[in-house]
Amino acid sequence: QVQLVESGGGLVQAGGSLRLSCAASGRTFSNYAMGWFRQAPGKEREFAAAISSSGGSTYYADSVKGRFTISRDNAKNTMYLQMNSLKPEDTAVYYCAARYTLRADSYSYTPQTYTYWGQGTQVTVSS
Repeated sequence: QVQLVESGGGLVQAGGSLRLSCAASGRTFSNYAMGWFRQAPGKEREFAAAISSSGGSTYYADSVKGRFTISRDNAKNTMYLQMNSLKPEDTAVYYCAARYTLRADSYSYTPQTYTYWGQGTQVTVSS
């Protein structure tokens, strides 16, 4: 069992920045590929960014590429999402997710492949 807790959400003006954190506990963090997903009101949950268990491979949705940066610190059991140049359309609840993998370079943008999810943190970007 892996427990995930997101933090760092809030209200920010368009063009601003936020840094989300996802703290993991329960299992060996470095055995899990991680991802960030988001869900806006009335919309389906969508992929934002993913990172391999080693941290060496990352993948971004086109909508956030060049503005968001995913990273992880396996020594601290924590994953991050640095969000810059935020837009009102980035407003959503952001969720972190974990999937067990034996491959250090594996990542996924498909929510169905993730086993564990956090409770989410709200990000609101005002225009």
